Amino acid sequence: MAVPLMNPRFLLLSALGVAGALALSACGSGSGSGSSADGTTTIRFVAADYGSNGQNPTQAYWQGVISAFEQQNPKIKVNLQVINWNDLDTQVKTMVQNGNQPDVLQTGGYADFAKNGLLYAAQDVLSGPTAIDFIPSMARTGEQDGTQYGIPFVSSARMFLINNALFKKAGLDPAKPPRTWDDVTAAATALKKAGVEIPLGVPLGKEEAQGESFIWMLENHGGYQDANGHYTINSQANVDTFTQLKSWVDAGLTEQSPAAVNRTDLTKDFASGKVGMLNGFPGQLADLKNMDVTWSAMPGKDTAGKTTLGVGDWVMAFKKGGHKDQIRAFLDFAYSKDNTVRFAKEYNLLPVTQSALTALQADPDEKALQPFLQVLPTARFYPLSDPTWPAVSAQIKTQIGSALTDPRKTLDALQQVAQQAGQ
Repeated sequence: MAVPLMNPRFLLLSALGVAGALALSACGSGSGSGSSADGTTTIRFVAADYGSNGQNPTQAYWQGVISAFEQQNPKIKVNLQVINWNDLDTQVKTMVQNGNQPDVLQTGGYADFAKNGLLYAAQDVLSGPTAIDFIPSMARTGEQDGTQYGIPFVSSARMFLINNALFKKAGLDPAKPPRTWDDVTAAATALKKAGVEIPLGVPLGKEEAQGESFIWMLENHGGYQDANGHYTINSQANVDTFTQLKSWVDAGLTEQSPAAVNRTDLTKDFASGKVGMLNGFPGQLADLKNMDVTWSAMPGKDTAGKTTLGVGDWVMAFKKGGHKDQIRAFLDFAYSKDNTVRFAKEYNLLPVTQSALTALQADPDEKALQPFLQVLPTARFYPLSDPTWPAVSAQIKTQIGSALTDPRKTLDALQQVAQQAGQ
C-alpha cells in the first residue's frame, strides 16, 4: 500500500500524531454490505481516524455526513468503520485477503489494489461534476496505466519555515527569506554565530526521511522517478543534493546526527525556539499560532523553488460488492464543497477539490493556511501509482540518512533496491 499522510505517514501525519484505539460503529442496518427485501442497499465504508489521542475523532465527522446522506437517499445505508492509522493497513490487508473488502476505503494508497484489478475506475463511481472538480495534479497522481483509480481525499504541502525572532537575533531580515542554497548557508552561518542551537533542521530519521529527502531533491530538479516511471534515486542531481546537505551537517549548521532525528521531534524543537529554519507543514499551524514565523517558498539550488512536496490520502471503491451506483451517490455527497471544506478546516489539512480550494482561499478565518493553498496546485507527489513504491519507500526511510556520510554509495544502494523491487 502506498504511503499515506500519516503513516510515513503523510507522511503527513506523524504530524498529527495519530494514535488511539479502534473506533467502530454502524450507521444504518446490518454489519456488512448488500441488499434487503425492501430494496434498501447497504454499502460498507472503512476510513482512517485523523483524530489525535482519541480527541476530535473522525468517526463523529463521518457519522454526520452519513446521517445527512441517508436522509436524502433513504434506499442507501452506509455502515461505517473507522480505524486508527496504526492498525489500518494491517486490518485492511486482512479484509482483502479474506475477500471481505469494503465497498469504499479511505486510506493512504491504492496502487496494489488497482494493480490486482480490485477497484472501480474513478469515472465509474464519480459523477462528471465531482470528477472534474479535483485539482488536476492530484487526479493525475491517482492514475495507474492511464486510468484513475485513486480518488484524492485530503492533501498537504511543504514550505520553508523561519523563526523570525531568531533571524532578527542573527541580524537577518525575515522579510527576505533564503531563496537559494547559498542563501541558506549564509543564514545558517549567521544563526550559528548568534548562538542558535539548530540553525537548520534536517530530520532524516526513519519517521519521514523519504519526504525530507524528496523536498530537497525537487529543489535541484531531482526526484525518485523520471517522467517514464523509472527510478532515478542515484541521479547526479540527487547525489549533488545530498552533497549539499552533507556540507551543512559537516559545518555544524544542522542538528547533531540528522539521520537519527525524526520530524516530530524537530518540529517540537522549532516550537520551543531552538530551530532557525525548517521544512514545515500545515499541521504545525496550531502549535505556532503564538510565534512570529515566516512561511516561504522552498529555497532551490539556484533560485526559489517553483514546486514543493505534496502529500495526500486516498479514497477507492472496490468492485466485489457490485454497488457502483450506490457508491457514486455516496461519494458525490461526501465530496460536496461544504463537506470537503469542513474536513480540511477540522484537521488543518489542505483540500483536493478546486471548489474547496477557492472557498478556503476566500475564508478570512484561514489566513494562516493561505501560503499552503497557494503552492498546493503546483506540488509534486510521491510515485504513488507504482505498486513497488511502498517497499522502496520503506527502505529509503531507514537508509537514506546514511547519504549524509557517503551520498554516492548510499544512493547507488537504494537505486539497486528500487530496481530489484520492480523485477
